[in-house]
Amino acid sequence: MTKRILQAMAGAEQGGAEAFFERLVIALHRDGVQQHVLIRRNPARAERLRAVGLNPVELPFGGMLDFATGRAFSREIAKFKPHVVMTWMNRATAMCPKGNFTHVARLGGYYDLKYYRSCDHLIGNTPDIVNYLVREGWPADRAHYVPNFVDVDADAPPMPRSAHWTPPTAPLVVAMGRLHENKAFDTLIKALARVPNAYFWLAGDGPEREKLEKLALSEGIKPRTRFLGWQTDVSPLLAAADLFVCPSRHEPLGNVVLEAWARGTPVVAADAQGPGMLIDHGRTGLLVPVDDVSAMAQAIAWMLDNPEAARTMAAAGYAAFEKDYSAPTVIARYRAFFDQVAPPDVAEA
Repeated sequence: MTKRILQAMAGAEQGGAEAFFERLVIALHRDGVQQHVLIRRNPARAERLRAVGLNPVELPFGGMLDFATGRAFSREIAKFKPHVVMTWMNRATAMCPKGNFTHVARLGGYYDLKYYRSCDHLIGNTPDIVNYLVREGWPADRAHYVPNFVDVDADAPPMPRSAHWTPPTAPLVVAMGRLHENKAFDTLIKALARVPNAYFWLAGDGPEREKLEKLALSEGIKPRTRFLGWQTDVSPLLAAADLFVCPSRHEPLGNVVLEAWARGTPVVAADAQGPGMLIDHGRTGLLVPVDDVSAMAQAIAWMLDNPEAARTMAAAGYAAFEKDYSAPTVIARYRAFFDQVAPPDVAEA
């Protein structure tokens, strides 16, 4: 019997967890899983989900004085009768009522477990997050590793370099993510100042944008740096890149590394938690110490100067992606997990 799954996301308009939530619920829907979806009010997200045949319910998911969301959450559970309720991040998890279902929370970071004590099971999207849960006192038999997958069009044509005033033969480095200090784009800008002639496309937005633009100017690379803003389709960017760089100081997983692998793009990354777990140094990419400008500059320059070796690493990265992080592999793991944890006594719809 196909299990009924209710998923609840109270996240922001943009972000890695929010993007994966959309990918997962859409992929599960297409794979025939019965789902009901609750989201924080977000017309664009709701429209994307409706476009594939889902019917999300938008709720406030507000602060301490928001009593309406809890009541609505309970009503939706009573109507749908889910076997499993999967909540994403702190707020949706804390607002989930108790009931005749298995409550699962999915964590993509090292969150405070005070928000998750009422859950039956926790999913971490990296082995290190699962280890963190157990170290924090969560029972090991109720902590589960299920990785992410990414949605990249392997056949997408490259974004024309002329679209961003970039010479057709210039070495092109691409990075992307929220412009936040955790992502360490300042380190990457300083490193690229030591790599003459390389152009840099940075896709993303966030509170650090003005600071990063000023840094690019002071480091002398503003003429070859392009701030592209938030991009919903990263496939053309990765197809255009000679090299993808993930410089993050803190990165629990590194979806961007998986996206680069899926598109066959060579990768250099700082050795933060996620990229350090994903990348086999020297085989599927290059790792450098976190916040080491000199090492990052050397790794970027080496990759650009050794295109054959870079292509070999990119091919190995693609093989790793296909084996462990492709959509069919991850969807099968989620379905098996739901079958494993669902209670046997939920009333049939």
